[in-house]
Amino acid sequence: MTRIGLTVLAAIALAACHTASAHAELAYARQAELLYLLKHDCGSCHGMRLEGGLGPPLTAQRLRPLSTETLSMTILHGRPGTPMPPWRPFLSREEAMWLASQLKQGVRP
Repeated sequence: MTRIGLTVLAAIALAACHTASAHAELAYARQAELLYLLKHDCGSCHGMRLEGGLGPPLTAQRLRPLSTETLSMTILHGRPGTPMPPWRPFLSREEAMWLASQLKQGVRP
């Protein structure tokens, strides 16, 4: 490979690393926003410590039998006939999956 070819390849690799780094920073910021939403919005019904209130507890022990996919669908589409609203207008599927995963791990907002 020529010197110019190596220089171009190095520049492309550097640009890719920079783009991935910027994406990671945005993802981290969004994660912080989602944890804030979990504490303040979900906590208003499920309890500030997610141990129950108007809504059931969202503890790891209680959620253990449910799959991450099932939890994310509940987050996105709510529970008709209950006070649980759909969060689809505010969250993507990936964000709902991330939140469900955090809940299954026992995150405390």
